[in-house]
Amino acid sequence: MARGRLRIYLGAAPGVGKTYAMLEEGQRLRASGADVVAGFVEPHGRRPTAAMAEGLETIPRHTMIHRGASFTEMDRDAVLARRPQVALVDELAHTNVPGSRNAKRWQDVEELLDVGTDVVTTLNVQHLESLGDVVRQITGVQQRETLPDEVARRADQIELVDLPPELLRRRMLHGEIYPADRVEAALTHYFRVGNLTALRELALLWLADRVEEGLQRYRVEHGITAPWETRERIMVALTGGPEGETLIRRAARVTARTPGSQLLALHVIPGDGLVHADPAALAAQRALVESLGGSYHQTTGDDLPETLLQFAEAENVTQIVLGASRRGRLSTFLYGSVGRRTIQRSGPIDVLVVTHEEAAGSSSPLRLPHPARATGPRRFWGAMLLAAIVLPALTLLLVVLRGHVDLALVLVLYLLTVVVIALVGGLLPALFAALAAGLLADYYFTLPLHSLDVEHTSDIAALLVFVVTAVVVGSASGTAARRTYEAVRARSEARALSRLATSLMHGQDLPALLEQVREDFGLDAVSLLQEDTEHPADPRWSLVAAAGENPPERPYDADVETPVDSPAADGLTLAARGRTLSGDDQLLLGACAAQLVMAYAHGRLAAVAAETGLRAEAEHTRSSLLLAASRDLRAPLHAAEEALRRLPSPPAAADGRSSVQRDDSRLLDTARSSVRRATQLVTDLDDLSRLRAESLDLYLRPVDLDEVLTAVLDTLGPGSDRIRCTLPEHLPDAIADAAVLTRVLAALTAEALRHTPPEEPAHLTAEVRTGRLVIRVGDGTGAGSGSAASMTDASPPTDTVILRLARDLAEAMGGTLDSVASGPRFAMALTLPAAVPYTERPPS
Repeated sequence: MARGRLRIYLGAAPGVGKTYAMLEEGQRLRASGADVVAGFVEPHGRRPTAAMAEGLETIPRHTMIHRGASFTEMDRDAVLARRPQVALVDELAHTNVPGSRNAKRWQDVEELLDVGTDVVTTLNVQHLESLGDVVRQITGVQQRETLPDEVARRADQIELVDLPPELLRRRMLHGEIYPADRVEAALTHYFRVGNLTALRELALLWLADRVEEGLQRYRVEHGITAPWETRERIMVALTGGPEGETLIRRAARVTARTPGSQLLALHVIPGDGLVHADPAALAAQRALVESLGGSYHQTTGDDLPETLLQFAEAENVTQIVLGASRRGRLSTFLYGSVGRRTIQRSGPIDVLVVTHEEAAGSSSPLRLPHPARATGPRRFWGAMLLAAIVLPALTLLLVVLRGHVDLALVLVLYLLTVVVIALVGGLLPALFAALAAGLLADYYFTLPLHSLDVEHTSDIAALLVFVVTAVVVGSASGTAARRTYEAVRARSEARALSRLATSLMHGQDLPALLEQVREDFGLDAVSLLQEDTEHPADPRWSLVAAAGENPPERPYDADVETPVDSPAADGLTLAARGRTLSGDDQLLLGACAAQLVMAYAHGRLAAVAAETGLRAEAEHTRSSLLLAASRDLRAPLHAAEEALRRLPSPPAAADGRSSVQRDDSRLLDTARSSVRRATQLVTDLDDLSRLRAESLDLYLRPVDLDEVLTAVLDTLGPGSDRIRCTLPEHLPDAIADAAVLTRVLAALTAEALRHTPPEEPAHLTAEVRTGRLVIRVGDGTGAGSGSAASMTDASPPTDTVILRLARDLAEAMGGTLDSVASGPRFAMALTLPAAVPYTERPPS
């Protein structure tokens, strides 16, 4: 008998619609002619889910008694006896009541699958066994009902049922997931946006891994070896050498820049089975790979490039990271480079060769070469002094050995001396040495001796050729020396800037960066100073950071000063003490100072971000406390209101009541009014917290103000007869949510009545200014005489919770609520967008 097929609807959290999707699939299968039964469906009191189950044949549940309580479970035996084509079974990870034949529902489902019944079921990602610790860390809740991952992996089809966290919280707020008494606790704990986002990511990643497994099976079954770049896989080749950590971190940075990518590390053991690498180093590198979220692998092979590429093809690797060779040039020439051979055979796989400190030719930490070592007066006079010492000494030695050397050897030795002097001092010392060597050779080694005359014509030609050759070779040597210095200088500058930028990216602090600059330039102390721009006449400097002993605290105390010309500089200057720098070093120091300013600005931004995070956390804590307080106060207030309502009222006739009874009646009315205000205050606090949590749905549309005011007057009840409404004709509609606008105006008019003397009416007026509708509420003076220019941004004198809520609701609708300058009386102005462009008509 063929085994049944298992289909799982996977969700990130309760309420995303898994059961609804399962029932919808059951209805579709039933409509197509399949034999479908509902083995176990749990609608959780949700009406749309229960409605979707209508029309499906339902297997009655099996009732069990445990510890005196009655429980219902899926009647597995009844479903097996019914033998349907498709069974709908909700909550795959459910734990059965003790005493059942199977401890878990997924074991019941396995029995159904074994008899050939297809099963459609639901599962939340937090119930997977492998994700239990991660879910507990995210949500703080330990999941007790878990499912082995292998059960879900064996499913023939897994479909993700997904909802954005904001929409899920909105469904929760509307009571579509949990009962009303559980909504507040769920929103502030398990159903926080961060929790839902993390669970959603877990579900997507777990499902992506299952899709990847299916893709790998398909490639193996069809003999596909070329990599498919469905996702980036970066493999780093490890030899166990000291450069391994550098390569791993470089590959990890590449992986981090590509979302969804995977990091692998491979160490190839030679075919003889002997491990030539340091086991301790390999173990440390393996731990580093795993700490960065990668996986470590080992394989055996004699041909290293071929082995790397075979593993890369098998794992669908898209990039290989190799270290630069540690061999010298001769060894690379004789035996070849692993990186070059890998690149030649890699085909569509990218190969990245990373340099490191252990690579052949890499130098020790740099120190910028001083200009005097290649050019300048010091090298010039040093070369001249060398010529003045070496040429006489060489001449004396050759005179002593005159009988053993000929003119050709003498000229060669003089030429060598000229080349050395050219390398030291450049062109001018080389010309001087060439002429001096020619004269010495003529005077001491050509006939007649001790005379500048030349007896043989061939000797004259030899001396001329020598002088010309010495000049040419000396000039070329001097130019080459200067070019070599310039290349070394450029490379040193580039390495200095690169090291500084790398340290900046790794988040090193300012003192460490300044210490690096001090070492590169060979200075005694370096400090970053900031000028106080508030006192331009008397400049004051503050020390931001420093490195070295006795750093300068003011620019005029330093040997080197480099002001930073940058928008982010904010009066910063880099000052140093130790030696005078050349012009080239000054330019390079200025570039380093610009990077230091970037580090300083980044640190300030990080501090501001941290402070903002603390404020946000404090705001969240305050909102949570408000929610908890409103939830705790609601029940006692309802109890007090109910108790006051049941108290007997005093006699109705005024003449039949004593003064004590009248006082009791007045106190009772005051108590009832106070309790009602306290209850409304708690409701307002609750709504304010929801508004701050962005859990309030608004339906903005054109709203007729006359209809809204009618609803406001009905809400106020008997007190509405003291409100005088003055509205112009042809007033445009306001863009707002009708229910929210009614609530705002009701709160404002109630506050206006509370602040207005009994003998005066409260006023409500409206007008249009510059395309916006302005509604003023207050007493006769405040509401009737305020103008747009008189509105202030300050909070009204009565900055109550009610007005805070009204202001936030107005801003949520795209409007504003401001106080109007009207003396001590209450007056507020509500401004909303008008429905159509409106131009005021001049008075006739």
